[in-house]
Amino acid sequence: MRLLVVEDEEDLVDALRVGLVRAGYAVDVAHDVAQAREKLRVNSYDLVLLDLNLPGGDGFEVCRALRGTDQGQAVRIIMVTARDRLDDRVRGLDEGADDYLVKPFAFPELLARVRALLRREPGGGTAILQVGALRLDTSRVEAHSTGRELGLTPKEFGVLHYLMTRPGHVVSAEELLEHVWDEHTDPFTNTVRVTVGNLRRKLGADAVIETVVSKGYRLREDT
Repeated sequence: MRLLVVEDEEDLVDALRVGLVRAGYAVDVAHDVAQAREKLRVNSYDLVLLDLNLPGGDGFEVCRALRGTDQGQAVRIIMVTARDRLDDRVRGLDEGADDYLVKPFAFPELLARVRALLRREPGGGTAILQVGALRLDTSRVEAHSTGRELGLTPKEFGVLHYLMTRPGHVVSAEELLEHVWDEHTDPFTNTVRVTVGNLRRKLGADAVIETVVSKGYRLREDT
């Protein structure tokens, strides 16, 4: 899953980026309102961590503008801010935020909130995803096939997670690159093909990821 962190405190940005990447997420960063708007215009994100006090404006206007776009109807938004007044929390949720977290916060709580919101997608109403013999635990970041733990890397887990939320649908390499990797990844790289190949090898005889020529990959529903 691809996240955007909109935050101007450098130390917090660095800590969030390290922690979220270790948790398996692709992370982009915007330090002010202008950068946030530009990144949201050109990239597709699954979730945005949004500060309110930002150079060039505030998080309320970013949230409001995002919710006014087609992409913004699907993206999850967590406002992460030191503004703890009741009227700020109410306004944030009314402006379209899915959650509101007051600084300072414990990182495990932030991760739990991120996981909870990212489960709100087709086939993702629970921490456990099941497609045939494949079982994915998004809370523990574990994947099993016919009871065997697969031992996936974060990117392999991300690819499998994305495919398992869309079983039977063709997903292009570009779409996987957009959602599982960050903005610094070379769009002409073969990293998606390599990752899918490694994932198939770990699945072994249980491999259920089909290549659809010139279109992408599909996780079979009849596994």
